[in-house]
Formats: sequence, structure tokens, C-alpha cells
Amino acid sequence: MERYSRQVIVKGIGIKGQERLEQSRILLVGCGGLGTNIANILVRAGVGFLRIIDKDRVELSNLQRQSLYNEKDAEGNLPKAEAARRTLEQINSTVEIETVVEELSSGNIDKYLADVGLVMDGTDNFATRFLINSACVKNGLPWIHGGVAATSGVVMNFTDKDGPCLECIYPEDLVSRELPGTGTVGILGTMTSVVGALQANEAIKFLTGNTDSLMKGMLYIDLWRGTFERVGITKRDDCNCCKP
Repeated sequence: MERYSRQVIVKGIGIKGQERLEQSRILLVGCGGLGTNIANILVRAGVGFLRIIDKDRVELSNLQRQSLYNEKDAEGNLPKAEAARRTLEQINSTVEIETVVEELSSGNIDKYLADVGLVMDGTDNFATRFLINSACVKNGLPWIHGGVAATSGVVMNFTDKDGPCLECIYPEDLVSRELPGTGTVGILGTMTSVVGALQANEAIKFLTGNTDSLMKGMLYIDLWRGTFERVGITKRDDCNCCKP
């Protein structure tokens, strides 16, 4: 346990918590700015199995914020999932890492959810997030959402089966709207690091059984102003996704 000696002595984790981490199975959807930071932290923490799904390849513009890649990865135009796996295996060879170089879709999501206990959102679009949300509600799986743009971001847990889902909070037509992306508004590397770390922190609490310590509501972060605000979220009785 030397590798995890500083983590094991943290109140709320201990040997039992570390053993629970080592038995955990996680699906990470997207391995960009958020996903690379999530994967880095969870693999260092000692999760048992991490499946990474991402169809994109490493580009030079990714290196400013996507922490698992380097210039050689960009020069070789390597698939992000594969490049991430190579780095992660050098960080912690005891973690089983599976890579999927394809797009998550309604046709394959159930297959990739079938043997995991937690889903991490490393995506950058609401179409995929609503897909994750719908599948997790249907399968009774918990997931942790994060989103970033420019200098702001949000983090939310969807770990309570009786709590709200993503569609309780955001309108369904959000998918069809032209929302500003990082290509137009930009993104600070600090933003993806902070939000990715907060998502991973929630995952560690959930996986070690510290559910009473999970964050409530939506956390809205503005790093430029240095503010963190908590917004309450509630379940909608008329939600098309999670209503009884």
C-alpha cells in the first residue's frame, strides 16, 4: 500500500475505501480537457478499471489544456484514447485501462455501460450528455457531469436515483441550439483542471462510500472572478426522462 499511503490515511478513505476504489469500474466519455484530468487523478488514486471512449485524435491545440498528451502525440495524430492509455499505464500499471476509439451513440452506449458502476462526463456537447443521462436513468447508473467554457464551468452529481436528472435542469432543445464552444469563446487550461479535479473528487467520495459528503446541487465556478456559487436543483415531475 506504499503507493496509496498518503491517501489511505485521509479521514473517510482508509484501507476499506482504498479496496473499494480498486474494485471500481468506470466509464469515461471523452478524453479532452476534462477527461484527461479526470483520468489522471482516478488512475493515480487506484481505481480498478477505466474504460475511455473518444473518437478524436490529438492535435497541437489540445496541448494547452489536455494534460495526458505531448508534442509527439500531436505530431503522430494519435487517437486520444490510445495516447492517454500509454501515459496512464506508465503512471499506474496496476489499473486496467480499456480504450474505445469511436463515438458514443445510442447504438453502443448500453454495451459500454453494462459492466461499469459509474460514468464520468468528459464531453463537450449536450447531445452526448443527454445520451449519457438517458441511458444512466434507464439503467439506474450514477454519473458525474462537468462542463467548461472560457473561464467558467459547472459540476453536478447525478448519483441519487430519486433525485433530478440532467433534463430536469436543462431544456431538451438545448441540443439543437448553436451554443458557443471553445473554438469561439476559448478555454483556460486552469478551468479544465479545476472542473476535472472536482469531478474526480466527487467520484472518489462516491466510490469509497462517502455518499453523505457528495456535493449537493450545481456548483458554478467563475475562475476569472474567483467565485464558487452553489445553485439548488430539483426534480421535475413532468420530466420526459426521469418521471415515474
